[in-house]
Order: sequence, then C-alpha cells, then structure tokens
Amino acid sequence: MNRPGAKRWVMAAMLLAYATVPAKAQLGGVLTASPLDTIGQVGETIGDVTDTTLQPLAAARRDVRKLARDRLRRLARHVSENREAVEWDDRRQPAVRGEVLLLDPDPEALQIVGKAGYPVLERNSIAGLGVPFVRLGVPAGRSLAHAIRELRKALPGRTISADNLHFPAGRAGASVTRKRSPGALPRGGTVGVIDGGIAGSDRLAAQHGFARGAPKSSEHASAIASLLAGAGTAHIYGADVYGSDPAGGSALAIAKALGWMAQQAVPVVSISLVGPDNPLLARTIAAARKKGIVVVAAVGNDGAAAPPAYPASYPGVIAVTGVDGANRVLIEAGRAKHLDYAAPGADMSALVPGKGRIELRGTSFAAPLAASRIAARRASLPSAAKALEAVDTEAVYPSRRTGRGVVCNICRSGL
Repeated sequence: MNRPGAKRWVMAAMLLAYATVPAKAQLGGVLTASPLDTIGQVGETIGDVTDTTLQPLAAARRDVRKLARDRLRRLARHVSENREAVEWDDRRQPAVRGEVLLLDPDPEALQIVGKAGYPVLERNSIAGLGVPFVRLGVPAGRSLAHAIRELRKALPGRTISADNLHFPAGRAGASVTRKRSPGALPRGGTVGVIDGGIAGSDRLAAQHGFARGAPKSSEHASAIASLLAGAGTAHIYGADVYGSDPAGGSALAIAKALGWMAQQAVPVVSISLVGPDNPLLARTIAAARKKGIVVVAAVGNDGAAAPPAYPASYPGVIAVTGVDGANRVLIEAGRAKHLDYAAPGADMSALVPGKGRIELRGTSFAAPLAASRIAARRASLPSAAKALEAVDTEAVYPSRRTGRGVVCNICRSGL
C-alpha cells in the first residue's frame, strides 16, 4: 500500500516508540541493544502489526506501547505484593528472594562463598540430566543484586545467577458454549506440561510438584491439558512449578521438572512460561535436548517489542507463536530469538473443572498444540528430527511471523 506520507508516518512512529523503550534503570528489563538496533526492532514490530491486523498505524503504535507498559507494571506489582518471597536481581528481573545459584560447584568455590558468609542451602544435581548446582543463601542485610555482583567478583569465571521467575503466557476468559471443532488428526503421543497443577484430565499419566508449598491445581495448566486431549494426545505428564508459592515458576523449579520428565522418558515437553535468560535453565534444556527430548515453548504475550522470551529463545527449543481464527498473529504475541511454528492462540476454548468451557487467548495455548503434533508424529517415527520433518509437512501459511507455518489449525476446542 502506497499512501502519501506513509513513510513519514512510519518514521515518526518508530522514533516515538523508541522514546518509550524502557531504559536500563526502569523496572522489568535491561536495554541491551544499541539505539539504532532498537529503532530497527520497533520499526519492524510496527510494520508487522499493521501488516497482520490491518489496523491504523497510530492504533498499532498505541498497542505496542501499552503492552510494554503493562509488562513493567505487572512485574513491579508482583514483586511489590510478594516482597517476603520475591525481589529484583542484578538485571532488574524478578527472582526468588535471598537465594543465588552457582553452577558446577567445586570445593574451592564452596570454601570462598562460605568465608564470605553465604550458607549452602542445597547442593544437588538436576536428576535425570546431571547438571550440578548449589543454592546459596544471601546474608542478612544484603540485597540479591548486591550478592550476585559480590559473588561474581569473588569467583571470576564461574556461572552465578539469581533463581529467576517465569510467568504464564496466556489467560482464560469468560465461559463459552463453543462446540469442539470438527476434523480428524493423527492421534496419540505423550506430552509433558511444565506449568501449574493439572486437574480434571483423564489423560494424566503422572503429576509431580516442584514448588514450595502444597501442590495446587491451576486453571492455566488444566486448560492446557484440555487442549492436549482435544488435539489427540494420549498421555500427559504434569509438573507443577508453582504450587502455592508466591515465588513459584523459578528457574530451579523448571529445571528440576525437566529432569523429572527425562526420568519418565517423556519425549516432548511443553512450557507455556516466559522469563529472562537463566544459566541453570539454559544448561538443563541443552542437557534435555542431548537426550532427544523436544522442548516446545511459547513466545509470550508482551508484544513484539518486549525482550526475547525464555525458554523459547534457547537454541533448539521449538518456539511457538499464536494466531487467531483468521490466521492472524496475535497483536500481543511476544518474540523469541528464533521462531519455529504458529498454532491457535485465540478463538478457542477448553474445559476447566469448576468453570466449564472457557474462552482462551495467548501464546500459552499455542505451544501445547504444536507439542501435540510433534508428539503424535514422534510416537510412530524413529527420531525427533523425523517427527519435526513430518510436522513441517502439516504447516501452512509460512512467513516471517509464523515460522515454518501454522500447525494444528483445527485444534481450537479442548476436551
């Protein structure tokens, strides 16, 4: 479309959007790109939004800015409301209060941290994947951010980080009466779900909790299980990384859950959670992939101008975005450093105990649908690579914003 002055409007929007990008000192993110890189990213984002939704440029710009503001406010509110369990790390990201993770501990390192006043709360290895770590307590009176900087100075070259939190990438809406979508797909396969607790699913083979506090059923996780059942998944393994813990969804909890999935020989794992890069989680996912596990993750719902979502951005993770009933990428869809598939993320519903059939929206619900297709193919093929090749043949409408294409397009109603 070549309207008079369109280029001028786009440039103005790019400059205005760049002016609103959160600076390093603001909540919830760190500005790591150069100004020119960021302007290019925001310009690309606005172009994608207008191409996909056909809405006026000014409205698209407002949506991108609102998503960025909403993300910062949401993170700030979570930290503020859970100060006894959550605090900011050195990158201004939410993390478990008063705890630091050290990977690959050795006697010398443990002696140094002990002399510095950091007690060992846990020394362990991620079961099933063999990633060694220690969980250190932060001495009273020191902030988590200060502790991380202090330990990195005392242990140069060692991998030290906070135990960062990850959040669901979707939401449930009001009750609906939508019927199950017709159409047949190859059935079967096994999918592991790392999320909250699952309730009401007859496909649940096993479930285990990895968060502090009592296990707790989650509407988000239960809706995901419902979608997997509707898509034909035969067996579901659930890992609850939230329980009743306000610091749930930590990197350590997710890593332990992934190790448990490896022990259960689960071939495909779906993670509809997003957070910052974390060394322990990165190492654990790499170890899972070496064992042949396919990890599928949502790109999040903070908009395409948000920082890259993790674990979706890790190498080899199958990153999934969401589309609506007209195959338009969701306006709120986040981004990863790469994109593999799109799947339904709106105009869909699931059955949730106590709620009945509810409407769903978000990339959270796209990731398990892509996982269901990979799992169905993996059940009859000799390797993960062959399964992905087969899923590629199902994908339609490939593009820069949908990756290799949209999969499981008729999978819009859970059982």
